[in-house]
Amino acid sequence: MPIYTLPDLPYDYSALEPYISGKIMELHHDKHHKAYVDGANTALEQIHDAADSGDVKTSNLLEKNLAFNLAGHKNHTIFWKNMAPSDGQEPQGELKAAIEDQFGSFDGFKTYFTSMTAGIQGSGWAVLAWDTLGERLITLQLYDHQGNLPVTVFPLLLLDLWEHAYYLDYLNVRADYVKAWWNIVNWEDATKRFDEVRNINTTLAK
Repeated sequence: MPIYTLPDLPYDYSALEPYISGKIMELHHDKHHKAYVDGANTALEQIHDAADSGDVKTSNLLEKNLAFNLAGHKNHTIFWKNMAPSDGQEPQGELKAAIEDQFGSFDGFKTYFTSMTAGIQGSGWAVLAWDTLGERLITLQLYDHQGNLPVTVFPLLLLDLWEHAYYLDYLNVRADYVKAWWNIVNWEDATKRFDEVRNINTTLAK
């Protein structure tokens, strides 16, 4: 029954050094991400078993487990592709134009997004997303893996702010990790996502 699988990294563990060490990437991908994949498959199997047997007293817990683990799997799958050894490139094309239109400038967006990361209490993610309902870019503070995420949005760029993403390299100084991350943002991938989702028909969302 398990249907979710751990994707391969699109680069070597050490490809993002010196900004993120190969050791962190190996642990983050092979241990943390795999745990979410396994957790999602387990929750899904338990949900099917509960439905088949009629024993649904734990349905609330099972649904929460599936949401948490499946969101962790999906977020990380995007996160790996959102990074590349690009060394500080900036967005181009329509995504750049949309960022400048809605945030004033790329530097303005970068400053705001960076500030937003400091406000996440505990574990979570910072997200640049496309809102199909408002037909605009929005930023989100995503708590845990799934909390505070509107159903009409598609993530374009995700930054993992759980401590396991940076603690071996940056200890408790999250700001240094975020500063380093800007050097490896894969804007080509974010632009591809933007081009794919911004013309999605929003009739059903309105």
